[in-house]
Amino acid sequence: MTKINHFKINEEGLERFFGALEAKIMNYIWASGEVTAKDVQQHISLEKPISANAVMTVMNRLVDKGHLHKETRGRISYFTAVQTKEQFLSEQTKSVTYGLIEEFGGLAVAHMVDAIRDLDPSLLQKLEEKLNEAKRRNRS
Repeated sequence: MTKINHFKINEEGLERFFGALEAKIMNYIWASGEVTAKDVQQHISLEKPISANAVMTVMNRLVDKGHLHKETRGRISYFTAVQTKEQFLSEQTKSVTYGLIEEFGGLAVAHMVDAIRDLDPSLLQKLEEKLNEAKRRNRS
Protein backbone atom coordinates (compact mmCIF):
# COMPACT_ATOMS: atom_id res chain seq x y z
CA MET A 1 0.00 0.00 0.00
CA THR A 2 1.25 3.44 -0.91
CA LYS A 3 0.26 5.60 2.03
CA ILE A 4 -0.49 9.27 1.56
CA ASN A 5 0.98 11.27 4.42
CA HIS A 6 -1.31 14.28 4.17
CA PHE A 7 -5.07 14.37 3.66
CA LYS A 8 -6.24 17.87 2.77
CA ILE A 9 -9.77 18.18 4.11
CA ASN A 10 -10.46 21.52 2.37
CA GLU A 11 -9.60 20.25 -1.11
CA GLU A 12 -11.72 18.18 -3.48
CA GLY A 13 -11.20 14.94 -5.36
CA LEU A 14 -7.66 13.74 -5.87
CA GLU A 15 -6.29 17.04 -4.60
CA ARG A 16 -7.17 15.80 -1.10
CA PHE A 17 -4.29 13.32 -1.56
CA PHE A 18 -2.03 15.02 -4.13
CA GLY A 19 -0.93 18.48 -5.12
CA ALA A 20 -2.79 20.05 -8.06
CA LEU A 21 -0.16 19.10 -10.66
CA GLU A 22 0.31 15.62 -9.20
CA ALA A 23 -3.47 15.05 -9.44
CA LYS A 24 -3.54 16.15 -13.10
CA ILE A 25 -0.61 13.87 -13.90
CA MET A 26 -2.11 10.87 -12.11
CA ASN A 27 -5.52 11.36 -13.77
CA TYR A 28 -3.89 11.54 -17.19
CA ILE A 29 -1.79 8.42 -16.59
CA TRP A 30 -4.76 6.49 -15.20
CA ALA A 31 -6.72 7.39 -18.33
CA SER A 32 -3.86 6.78 -20.76
CA GLY A 33 -1.78 3.89 -19.47
CA GLU A 34 1.91 4.05 -20.35
CA VAL A 35 3.11 7.59 -21.12
CA THR A 36 6.24 9.67 -21.45
CA ALA A 37 6.82 12.93 -19.61
CA LYS A 38 6.47 14.69 -22.97
CA ASP A 39 3.00 13.15 -23.45
CA VAL A 40 1.95 14.45 -20.04
CA GLN A 41 3.48 17.89 -20.58
CA GLN A 42 1.71 18.29 -23.93
CA HIS A 43 -1.62 17.23 -22.43
CA ILE A 44 -1.38 19.56 -19.43
CA SER A 45 -0.16 22.43 -21.64
CA LEU A 46 -3.45 22.31 -23.53
CA GLU A 47 -5.03 23.80 -20.40
CA LYS A 48 -2.12 25.88 -19.12
CA PRO A 49 1.47 26.07 -20.40
CA ILE A 50 3.98 24.18 -18.26
CA SER A 51 7.62 23.32 -18.76
CA ALA A 52 8.78 19.80 -19.51
CA ASN A 53 11.21 20.07 -16.58
CA ALA A 54 8.40 20.83 -14.12
CA VAL A 55 6.41 17.83 -15.31
CA MET A 56 9.44 15.52 -15.23
CA THR A 57 10.33 16.66 -11.69
CA VAL A 58 6.84 15.96 -10.39
CA MET A 59 6.65 12.61 -12.19
CA ASN A 60 9.97 11.54 -10.69
CA ARG A 61 8.68 12.53 -7.26
CA LEU A 62 5.60 10.39 -7.88
CA VAL A 63 7.98 7.53 -8.69
CA ASP A 64 9.87 8.17 -5.43
CA LYS A 65 6.58 8.21 -3.51
CA GLY A 66 5.61 4.84 -5.02
CA HIS A 67 2.70 5.99 -7.19
CA LEU A 68 4.38 5.64 -10.59
CA HIS A 69 6.67 3.04 -12.13
CA LYS A 70 9.40 4.30 -14.46
CA GLU A 71 11.04 2.21 -17.15
CA THR A 72 13.75 3.63 -19.37
CA ARG A 73 14.10 2.24 -22.88
CA GLY A 74 16.94 3.79 -24.79
CA ARG A 75 16.81 7.49 -24.00
CA ILE A 76 13.10 7.65 -23.25
CA SER A 77 11.44 7.03 -19.88
CA TYR A 78 7.98 5.51 -19.80
CA PHE A 79 5.70 5.86 -16.80
CA THR A 80 2.79 3.75 -15.62
CA ALA A 81 0.65 3.93 -12.51
CA VAL A 82 1.52 1.41 -9.81
CA GLN A 83 -2.21 0.99 -9.00
CA THR A 84 -5.45 1.64 -10.81
CA LYS A 85 -7.33 4.74 -9.73
CA GLU A 86 -9.93 2.51 -8.09
CA GLN A 87 -7.27 0.62 -6.09
CA PHE A 88 -5.65 3.88 -5.01
CA LEU A 89 -8.94 5.45 -3.89
CA SER A 90 -9.98 2.27 -2.08
CA GLU A 91 -6.73 2.12 -0.11
CA GLN A 92 -6.66 5.80 0.72
CA THR A 93 -10.29 6.08 1.80
CA LYS A 94 -9.86 2.95 3.91
CA SER A 95 -6.79 4.47 5.55
CA VAL A 96 -8.59 7.76 6.28
CA THR A 97 -11.65 5.96 7.64
CA TYR A 98 -9.62 3.64 9.87
CA GLY A 99 -7.60 6.60 11.14
CA LEU A 100 -10.71 8.58 12.03
CA ILE A 101 -12.34 5.66 13.81
CA GLU A 102 -9.15 4.68 15.61
CA GLU A 103 -8.66 8.21 16.90
CA PHE A 104 -12.24 9.39 17.42
CA GLY A 105 -14.25 6.16 17.74
CA GLY A 106 -17.98 6.58 18.22
CA LEU A 107 -17.90 10.26 17.33
CA ALA A 108 -16.50 9.47 13.87
CA VAL A 109 -19.04 6.68 13.36
CA ALA A 110 -21.94 8.94 14.39
CA HIS A 111 -20.82 11.65 11.97
CA MET A 112 -20.38 9.13 9.16
CA VAL A 113 -23.94 7.90 9.64
CA ASP A 114 -25.19 11.51 9.71
CA ALA A 115 -23.26 12.28 6.53
CA ILE A 116 -24.67 9.22 4.78
CA ARG A 117 -28.22 10.18 5.81
CA ASP A 118 -27.77 13.82 4.72
CA LEU A 119 -25.67 13.39 1.58
CA ASP A 120 -26.75 10.08 0.06
CA PRO A 121 -29.59 8.26 1.83
CA SER A 122 -29.31 5.38 -0.65
CA LEU A 123 -26.04 4.46 1.07
CA LEU A 124 -27.97 3.67 4.27
CA GLN A 125 -29.07 0.37 2.70
CA LYS A 126 -25.47 -0.48 1.84
CA LEU A 127 -24.39 0.40 5.38
CA GLU A 128 -27.11 -1.81 6.83
CA GLU A 129 -26.03 -4.71 4.58
CA LYS A 130 -22.38 -4.29 5.65
CA LEU A 131 -23.38 -4.18 9.34
CA ASN A 132 -25.48 -7.34 9.00
CA GLU A 133 -22.63 -9.09 7.20
CA ALA A 134 -20.20 -8.06 9.96
CA LYS A 135 -22.62 -9.31 12.65
CA ARG A 136 -22.95 -12.69 10.87
CA ARG A 137 -19.15 -13.03 10.66
CA ASN A 138 -18.76 -12.19 14.37
CA ARG A 139 -21.28 -14.90 15.33
CA SER A 140 -19.40 -17.56 13.34
